[in-house]
Amino acid sequence: MNRLAPQHGWAESFLVYRNPKVVSMLFLGFSAGLPILLVFGTLSAWLRVEGVDKTTIGFVSWVALAYGFKFFWSPLIDRAPVPVLTKALGQRRGWMLLAQIGVIYGLVSMASSDPVGHLQATVLFALVTAFSSATQDISIDAWRIEAIGEDYQGAMAGAYQLGYRLGMIVAGGGAFSLAYYYSWPVAYLFMAAFMLIGPIMVMIIAEPEHPQAAGDPANAKRPLLVRLKRWFIGAVVDPFREFFVRQGLFAIVILGFIMVYRISDITLGVMANPFYIDMGYTELEIGLVTKTVGPFVTIAGALVGGVLVMRYGRMRMLLVGAVLVVLTNLLFAWLATQEARLLWLILVVGADNLAAGIATTTFVAYLSSLTNKAYTATQYALFSSIMLLLAKFVAGFSGLVVDKTSYPFFFVYAAALGIPSVLLILVLMKREQRLEQEVAA
Repeated sequence: MNRLAPQHGWAESFLVYRNPKVVSMLFLGFSAGLPILLVFGTLSAWLRVEGVDKTTIGFVSWVALAYGFKFFWSPLIDRAPVPVLTKALGQRRGWMLLAQIGVIYGLVSMASSDPVGHLQATVLFALVTAFSSATQDISIDAWRIEAIGEDYQGAMAGAYQLGYRLGMIVAGGGAFSLAYYYSWPVAYLFMAAFMLIGPIMVMIIAEPEHPQAAGDPANAKRPLLVRLKRWFIGAVVDPFREFFVRQGLFAIVILGFIMVYRISDITLGVMANPFYIDMGYTELEIGLVTKTVGPFVTIAGALVGGVLVMRYGRMRMLLVGAVLVVLTNLLFAWLATQEARLLWLILVVGADNLAAGIATTTFVAYLSSLTNKAYTATQYALFSSIMLLLAKFVAGFSGLVVDKTSYPFFFVYAAALGIPSVLLILVLMKREQRLEQEVAA
């Protein structure tokens, strides 16, 4: 069969979104996208409104590191049963429901906590929420891949992304609006109620058939430490080893680039909401502009990025995306010197989200091109973890930088963090050109 020829007509292609499993992904994506802002950007705004200092807010953002470590316990979700739930619902749905219960518990507990008098408790509940949310991501990804055939995976991913962005809009603009008219605890209670969409979908969807990994029959009789060692080698070491064998020493340059590509915008993101509040914008204005309009502009940027990658290639657009991120961070430095006018906020946030959409789409395409099909899921999870871990760690010091200097200096500092990625992209482009010349020769 000619794999390049169209396999489905236009009418059939559009009707794929009527498939019940594809529709289910829309709601599961919403359940996955809702919690992340509630332990990151939205939480930073709540803490700043309550008077928590910016240095502390920066360190609190480290709870989002849970998303960077999720590859580490993903093999457990693949193989370990959940007592009672796995027998009743199956491996995927059992873990999914357990994770969603953890997210709801964490959000309700955050709503009941006092971030001023008992900040440690708030942070602990935020960590529970983040860990449960990351676990939900793993189980939903596994269900998405196993629940339907390969021809439908594009539609499943599209429905998931749409639901995910809608969840972020509710957790951003929705939470800010509720906080403006009521209070932050009320907003988090409403978010916990929205999370009930996840468990409802778990009860509606069916458990997929998933292949069992062919393990060593004698492995269960081996000592626990030996089994843990074998698991670690298979889940983490082998994918990394394959990547280094394939790329050689240049793999170090590639991994260095992956580490620094998102540092600039992630560092800025921690202090963005405290900055808006300190500038004098209301929670309603912040919610409408940054958490409602912003995500839609990001989606537009992602679509534009996909077209530009097709037209100009990954490497050129990686460079364009990195430069755009640096320039839009400098726009924030300019905004910090102006009066709090809503029009300026809309323009700067819009430019930032457009640049982020283009850069992220291009970066995802690049990371996908690096994976070996024998280790696609594991290598991609490892690459994305490398991308997040250093960036989240550096971002944790953003509040300290603001407190010791000023917002304009901080935004210039955040822009400067993007310069290494620009320089490394030039190195990657030079290597790409050399490889193309060798192939041509």
